[in-house]
Amino acid sequence: MKLYPSAKIRNVGIVGHQGSGKTSLTEALVFNTGVTTRLGKVEDGNTVADYHPEELKRKSTVNTSLVACEWREHKINVLDVPGFSDFFGEVASTLRVADSLVMVLDAVGGVEVSTELIWEQADNQEIPLIGFINKLDRENADFSRTLDNMQSKLTRQIVPVQLPIGKEAGFSGLVDLISLKAYKYENGKSAEIPIPGDIQAEVEHYREMMIEAAAEGDDEITLKYLDGEALTDEEIIRGLKEGVKQAKVVPVLAGSATRNIGADKLFDLLVDYAPDPLAKLPADAAKAPTAVLVFKTLADQFVGRISLFKVFSGSIKGDCTLYNANKEVDEKVAQLSTLQGKTAIPLPEFQLGDIGTVSKLTATVTGDTLTTKDSGIVLDGIDFPEPTLTVAIVPRTKADEDKLGNAINRILEEDPCLRYEKKAETRQTLITGVGEAHLNIVIDRLSRKYGAEVDQVEMKVPYRESIRGAAKDVEGKHKKQSGGHGQYGHVKIDIAYDPDNEFLFEEKIFGGAVPKQYIPAVEKGMRESMAEGVLAGFPATNIHITLVDGSYHEVDSSEMAFKIAANLAFKRACEQAKPILLEPVMDVDILVPDQFMGDIMGDMNTKRGRIMGMEKQGSRQLIHAQAPLSEMNRYSIDLKSITQGRGKFTMKFARYEEVPANIAEKVIAAAKAEKESE
Repeated sequence: MKLYPSAKIRNVGIVGHQGSGKTSLTEALVFNTGVTTRLGKVEDGNTVADYHPEELKRKSTVNTSLVACEWREHKINVLDVPGFSDFFGEVASTLRVADSLVMVLDAVGGVEVSTELIWEQADNQEIPLIGFINKLDRENADFSRTLDNMQSKLTRQIVPVQLPIGKEAGFSGLVDLISLKAYKYENGKSAEIPIPGDIQAEVEHYREMMIEAAAEGDDEITLKYLDGEALTDEEIIRGLKEGVKQAKVVPVLAGSATRNIGADKLFDLLVDYAPDPLAKLPADAAKAPTAVLVFKTLADQFVGRISLFKVFSGSIKGDCTLYNANKEVDEKVAQLSTLQGKTAIPLPEFQLGDIGTVSKLTATVTGDTLTTKDSGIVLDGIDFPEPTLTVAIVPRTKADEDKLGNAINRILEEDPCLRYEKKAETRQTLITGVGEAHLNIVIDRLSRKYGAEVDQVEMKVPYRESIRGAAKDVEGKHKKQSGGHGQYGHVKIDIAYDPDNEFLFEEKIFGGAVPKQYIPAVEKGMRESMAEGVLAGFPATNIHITLVDGSYHEVDSSEMAFKIAANLAFKRACEQAKPILLEPVMDVDILVPDQFMGDIMGDMNTKRGRIMGMEKQGSRQLIHAQAPLSEMNRYSIDLKSITQGRGKFTMKFARYEEVPANIAEKVIAAAKAEKESE
């Protein structure tokens, strides 16, 4: 592969709903450019873009793949992106580096959930879009219906630049509305034919729609169009090109990826209409110091860490040293390559705007900037989705436990949407991801790639215990005589609820009833007792203890004896002061389309939640609520079900509240049963 100047590079994300045919389209594109000699199929597990074991197993894209192609003296960096919402971290990283997106739609399903969600993100970032209505050879496929569906549900001026010839099994070719030429396909090869007479009226109708959109892309052309003058083909092309570049117009193409109909025309359109990387970069970016953003990290068991990057200023050559501006360390950049799926193609240099890979960086992770040491450049990172579904994992054996830490750290390098935590209070290992499929992939990868077998178990809620009342002069005495020195410790305490402190200890001893050297032991005994409350063994909180009296023995008293006496006094005092169980209550912010408001509020009621307020955000509502953590552990799944994947939420700890008596009884019984079984 040769070196291409920035103006002849296209960075294109292939996006869309799961199952719309993105990987099949990518396969057709790379086949047409000669990257492969046969057209692979997703169901056969032999496509260029889907090569990871989890993708072959699921027959679905999980990781964004880079496939660099050459077409008409241009380099097209194709990024094949997962469509399932659990892997929208991959969408976020692609949107950060793609200069345009091809939105693939199923001609039967039309606009689906991920179509809307990714389209909305593209709108927010003003990324040019091109539509590709796929699977037109399927039963019930309908180009016009899908186009109407797009125009009614999505933003921007959506216009066809092609029409299909034939329907369903009879789909055989395309009419190009710009050149007014028709093409018939056989075995993936197109041949020009006359425009069929039975679709001539359709061609004229949709061409006029296209011309109207083109006229709005350029002020001069707009005036000419409004004056009733006919636009030349050159003016139509110029208007469409400007409309695409400004993220105002979406040209829509037709095809069938598995039959390789229309993929060649898509590449032609990308060369002619999609913006090059210079479109959104500063004018002096080529002369500025080198700055590249790492937008994806892969952990290869043979090569090690592979970092995918885009050049945002200057250029980058192999065998150099760059500075990681985020970590403030030097990184040795050795061999540079581009990728065609899993195949690396070494290249000596990458120009401004190009996408490539470098292996074996030591400190650099996704979102980091590599630049020269004195440039002062730190590129904006990537806004990844916040993971919200947490599960607990347990290693199956001691050997698995030994492997787990290293394995998780390697996966964390690859996956910015994964969180890992060892929860001391519940003694559980937790992983948090975007959804069930995401976490299942992580657990599968732990086993398959790193040999760490783990099981999912229910995440424990970090309950607390406290008291509702108070108790005075509660005694704790530890006395033991066994020949020689005995053990003697004796304390009296007052106990009370303290909303302002987790634990407050003070002493009001008169006349040396408890010698000063033993008072720290009493406090230590109380603190240790706080770690396991009296109801179900959960940590106690919001308790004020006052040491008011006691006694000692000149020979038999010791720090240990007073610690044991303190523990006895604490338990008796809590039992007298009306012990209660507390649960964590979370602040929850839920963003949903208006039509799901009622369902969300009803569901919150079933979760013992409270609606605290609402605010309008465009066509959505941001609902502020509070709910117990015990009811929210699987909310990521519930919300996806209620809103058909259109809702999202964030959650953070608010406070502890008393658990209702009927629920507390079950929690306490379960905790005691677990303790007895240990």
